[in-house]
Amino acid sequence: MAHSLQVVFDCADPEPLARFWAEALGYKLEWEWDDDTVKWMRENGLPDAEFGARSAASDPDGVRPRMFFQRVPEGKVGKNRLHVDVKSGEAGLDAEVQRLVELGATVQVRYEGDFGPFHEVHFVMQDPEGNEFCVS
Repeated sequence: MAHSLQVVFDCADPEPLARFWAEALGYKLEWEWDDDTVKWMRENGLPDAEFGARSAASDPDGVRPRMFFQRVPEGKVGKNRLHVDVKSGEAGLDAEVQRLVELGATVQVRYEGDFGPFHEVHFVMQDPEGNEFCVS
């Protein structure tokens, strides 16, 4: 049986957060809440209160998980129980952290230490709505 994975973010403003993650991961937005989309959705019965309530970004190669963003009334209260890890790739860790900061992320802490025989370096960051993620 085939399974797929979708990561869902509860958030205050889905489209800008979807745009951040699309840029961060090299994904594409599946739709935008532009005038044509709003007009089409309104003509097809979507209540005005629901405009902008959802957004999604997906891997153009269809390999990595889809990212779905949904508006919720409550704000973020504590630390995430689940978080995304971004691998820095060929550009290098510092360059990737800088790129993500330029997209709107913030650095919480740089971690460097040993985990048994492994030496580890990574950054804990927050996306524009305060969701923690790591970059290594």
